[in-house]
Amino acid sequence: MKRVLVTGATGFIGNYVINELLKRDFQVIATSILSYEETKKFNWIDKVKYIQWDLNNLNQNFFEFFKQPDLLIHLSWEGMSDLKNPVHITNNLFSSYFFIQNIIENGLKDLVVIGTCLEYGIKNRCLDEDMKSEPIISYSLAKDVLRKFINELKKKHEFNFKWIRLFYIYGKGQSPNSILSQLDKALENNRETFNMSGGEQIRDYLPVEKVAEYIVKISIQKEINGIINCCSGKPISIKDLVENHLKKKNRQIKLNLGYYPYPDYEPMEFWGDCKKLNKILFNQESSWKP
Repeated sequence: MKRVLVTGATGFIGNYVINELLKRDFQVIATSILSYEETKKFNWIDKVKYIQWDLNNLNQNFFEFFKQPDLLIHLSWEGMSDLKNPVHITNNLFSSYFFIQNIIENGLKDLVVIGTCLEYGIKNRCLDEDMKSEPIISYSLAKDVLRKFINELKKKHEFNFKWIRLFYIYGKGQSPNSILSQLDKALENNRETFNMSGGEQIRDYLPVEKVAEYIVKISIQKEINGIINCCSGKPISIKDLVENHLKKKNRQIKLNLGYYPYPDYEPMEFWGDCKKLNKILFNQESSWKP
């Protein structure tokens, strides 16, 4: 049975990734800064080996400490509520790099790290993995530099490396600052209007369950490495996303369009090219046929 280490296990995406791994009968080692008592709310806690750890504490042989995993899926990243905060560069970048460097140098052979579509920078178009990265805020800059640091590690150590660039995600457990979480809160409070931007931005959204499925499918294959977009490839406006959510819930609320300005760190129209992802999915489906 393959042993998979998941950092950031108790985060929004980590929770779903662990359940996806367990469905496939992997042996999971989960880690986060939460105590064991705090993890008891997760339905998987009795099915995994849970190790509480702060990845800023770097005085360990992490390959041995985490029971010699066959695969690491590195999801851990702090400060997601403020993407412009310099902490992404001053702390998160280096804590992640030194952790990864340690575990690679001590024996890990299969590495998956989560990146972001914001690494592409201000480009109004369909984004494919061969495009030059041009990040403009602390979060995406730190992620992009981490990827480059890991590529330097590959010059000295032999290991499989996949960098999964996530686009936009929605689902139960997402940040209360996300647009659909705010919409649900407005509906729960029976508000008459919902304040939002003009809603004309074009984005690429996936439900978190599908994102977790794709992360696992990308992670367990070895044919395609490097940068891989995790996306739908189907652009949708924010206004349509909100209206579709209201239809699904059979609810109505007046949309106060233009209340908030458009973010200055995102282009107006972008979505992902998913050719690499589709090839991975096709290859796995083909291999399952009798």
